[in-house]
Amino acid sequence: MQTSISRTSSETLPNAESEQNLGQLSRISTVRRTTGETDVHVTINLDGQGNCTAATGVPFLDHMLHQIASHGLIDLDVKATGDIEIDDHHTNEDVGITLGQALGKALGDRKGIVRFGHFVAPLDEALIQVALDFSGRPHLSYGLDIPTQRVGTYDTQLVREFFVAIVNHAQMTLHIRQLDGINSHHIIEATFKAFARSLRMATEIDPRRATTIPSSKGVL
Repeated sequence: MQTSISRTSSETLPNAESEQNLGQLSRISTVRRTTGETDVHVTINLDGQGNCTAATGVPFLDHMLHQIASHGLIDLDVKATGDIEIDDHHTNEDVGITLGQALGKALGDRKGIVRFGHFVAPLDEALIQVALDFSGRPHLSYGLDIPTQRVGTYDTQLVREFFVAIVNHAQMTLHIRQLDGINSHHIIEATFKAFARSLRMATEIDPRRATTIPSSKGVL
């Protein structure tokens, strides 16, 4: 496996200039992850406008990546090739891994971020609650009850695998709760929308402590 990472952030500036411009710099990272099963390239801009280019070979996953970008106001460029002739599992998981790595790198030491995010998203009869914390401690509590095995050709078991991958590699705590819902597509899409809005909240810069790490320990 090969992983290459590049990042544009305040880490490249002298301390005084870094503190002055923390809220103005684009937090951008690029990660490419190559294995014997997949080749995934992700570029993320946390201070974007919701633009998304997604070409993973898994149409429903592309649709969900667009939800993350649009509702999180994150610019995303995701390209992947994988062994989808077998199934979508490896591509789905490795996109989650690479996106998690890119997210973690774009955040850097997490100085100045709000850190916590939460949102409740309705989509017709579905209602999904998401809460997350960029704690540095990976944990997923997953409470979806998706009634069908597939949405189109997408295996709905892969939703959990996608979030496991992001959580582990972005080092966040993530809780997902299904408050209502009977339509599989609605449940999954509301989950991604709630995740996106929670992500947006958590990664925003808190102007009251824009130059400090949001932890009583002083490190995340």
